[in-house]
Amino acid sequence: MTSDRDHGGDLDRAMQTYGGGSQDWLDLSTGINPTPYPVPQIPPRAWATLPTAADVAGLVNVAQNTYGGTCKPVALAGAQAAIQLIPRLATPGQARVLAPTYNEHAAALTAAGWTVTEVGTLKDLAGAELAIVVNPNNPDGRCHTPNALLDLRGQVGRLVVDESFGDVTPEASVVRHAGPGLLVLRSFGKFYGLAGLRLGFVFCGPPDAARLREMAGPWSVSGPAISIGQEALADHAWARATRARLTRDASRLDQLATQAGWTLIGGCSLFRTYQVAHAGDSQSQLAQNHIWTRIFPYAPTWIRLGLPAQDRWDQLETALR
Repeated sequence: MTSDRDHGGDLDRAMQTYGGGSQDWLDLSTGINPTPYPVPQIPPRAWATLPTAADVAGLVNVAQNTYGGTCKPVALAGAQAAIQLIPRLATPGQARVLAPTYNEHAAALTAAGWTVTEVGTLKDLAGAELAIVVNPNNPDGRCHTPNALLDLRGQVGRLVVDESFGDVTPEASVVRHAGPGLLVLRSFGKFYGLAGLRLGFVFCGPPDAARLREMAGPWSVSGPAISIGQEALADHAWARATRARLTRDASRLDQLATQAGWTLIGGCSLFRTYQVAHAGDSQSQLAQNHIWTRIFPYAPTWIRLGLPAQDRWDQLETALR
């Protein structure tokens, strides 16, 4: 089991090694939508006053309607905040994480005193006091059906399903089944392209929700996040158009990778993971063209790319040739 907390988005390190300024770089090391939701005008009150309970309730109601939950979610400063808090919901014991996956889950559990075992199949999670599944999975895109996840729910103490990339696969979501024993995480920043806003949600049963709110403390989300989140989550037409565009762009990226001799491992429409001869070499070659990608210490032939913004495809196409 590894708990190395390496991440994408570390563009400073890339610039230190390969030079150039931030404006020169195409950062494909994350799975964040490169065409973000157009930020609306934010009311001055959102900046000048602390969020009220009514403000938070408005955001929570819109999120519940959009994601389809039957319970009201807990709004937090990103799905990462939930990952840090969930290990503290119970006395540390035996946790199992479906791996390989986003490494913060194992790291946060370990830091909180849990004994963490990484396993390779859903059935291997059975018997755990706390089980973690990222769905769709980062970085390989593995996606489990709702029925498979719901079958697992009764075989573990708590099941945490991290749907941070779930906006692009709504048919796989188990949000509407969240409740006692099943916690579902949603990230706002990835699909809406506003990761710096720091907004996410946890759908869960009332006792866990009350405990999470208590641990998060007052004002766990900012006024601007509430304002932008409410408007964006209610814009279903934008979401539909964005899913269609991301699907087209992911297919375009796959075609470029195939022409470069890479083999698709998997992914979702926000990121793609490929098999190459040597991931470090491929990352370095692209970095010399000021394109930053993600590689993984446990898979020396895997490289992951997010999608370029619409005006940056030429840079990637030239580099891959």
